[in-house]
Amino acid sequence: MVTLSKLQTRSLVALAAALLVTLSLPAHAAPICRWVDSSGRTQMAAVVPDRYKKVATCTDSAKFELTPEQRRAAAQHADEDRARAASAAARSAALAPSGSPRSAGEAPRSAAKRPAEVVTDITDCTTWWRLYDESTECFGPYRTAGGATKVEAFDVCNVVQSPEPKCGPRSR
Repeated sequence: MVTLSKLQTRSLVALAAALLVTLSLPAHAAPICRWVDSSGRTQMAAVVPDRYKKVATCTDSAKFELTPEQRRAAAQHADEDRARAASAAARSAALAPSGSPRSAGEAPRSAAKRPAEVVTDITDCTTWWRLYDESTECFGPYRTAGGATKVEAFDVCNVVQSPEPKCGPRSR
């Protein structure tokens, strides 16, 4: 027969109580209340200040809990997404040129941005103007009618600032 000391008994009772509380939490979900404060900001909390209790709308958060079936479906969907991503990575690795060694898990390399060179402190004005022209030419097809630049342009083009402040107007 196993005998437990008072301390061990109390520890087991405390552990059992904590386990029961943890398992029963979803059953006792807290309300979620929503209101607009005096600054016009929407607030959400379980406790509403007294002055907003008349305008707050509350709902039980338990209705947003996922059922075990929904959790399994979500986990299965995530597994399928991971498998598709791994398959796509394997396909792109297989299509990569054989002369470009990659370590396992390394992302596929994209084409080099244009212009390939960047401006440094020692770049002469002639080179800087050439790089600026190449950058402008690269960004050209990504300009919208309103003059904005599409986001994908920054994936293929390097930004080269105008050399005019440092080099002065272009001499042709």
